[in-house]
Amino acid sequence: MKKILSLIALSGVLVFGTQNLSMAQDSTAAAADSNVTTVEMEQPAPAAKQEADTSSASSVTLTQTIKEKFIEGSPGWMAPVLIALILGLAIVIERVIYLNMATTNSEKLLAKVEAALQSGGVEAAKEVCRNTRGPVASIFYQALLRVEEGPDNVEKAIVGYGGVQAGQLESGLTWISLFIALAPMLGFLGTVIGMIQAFDMIAIAKNISPDIVASGIKVALLTTVAGLIVAMILQLFYNYLLSKIDSIVNDMENASISIMDVLLKHKVFGSN
Repeated sequence: MKKILSLIALSGVLVFGTQNLSMAQDSTAAAADSNVTTVEMEQPAPAAKQEADTSSASSVTLTQTIKEKFIEGSPGWMAPVLIALILGLAIVIERVIYLNMATTNSEKLLAKVEAALQSGGVEAAKEVCRNTRGPVASIFYQALLRVEEGPDNVEKAIVGYGGVQAGQLESGLTWISLFIALAPMLGFLGTVIGMIQAFDMIAIAKNISPDIVASGIKVALLTTVAGLIVAMILQLFYNYLLSKIDSIVNDMENASISIMDVLLKHKVFGSN
């Protein structure tokens, strides 16, 4: 260890002595050596570093491209299309959360209600329904509230309250369909305005030149594309929500028939 330190110290003395003798030449050589050393030390790993740089560059390029196209399409016409997308997605997210919370295992709930009827009667079954969220549990609760009025009134209550629950499930879909129709219309409106501006430029210049009409045509095409993309995105979510609602409504109808069978089986109609 001491020999190594001595060699390092001796090398340092020699280096400094050489620098004092020939300052200009040694400065140039030292700069060249330091540059070579820096390049060698900072050389990235060939595979992982290049992949990271490529992915970051592609993401930055995509973001910049979207911003550029938004500006090129005229913010005055692209902003309403973007607002339609944001509002539509907000309603979609709210509906997805609501429908997922409204989805229940109706067979398991029916088994709990039947077990409660056997052990504690109608009041115990009501308590089970009160502690369970979803439209199926609400329908069961309405049926249990009217067991003393007879099966006909119970059936009417199930049908009526089932319609109310179905309406709540479909709430908000009209707004999504509005934005689906509105987004392309806004895009087409931007298209028409862009073409009008292009023809106005031609009339002013009295010359049909690509440089004159390019800006107006670009606004027309970009707004149309943006409106169609927004409509397609919202349409996909709209169809998903419709299928989810149909599934819940079918489950509600099957559960309504099952609860009537359970109530008839345990002969709870007309009892106190």
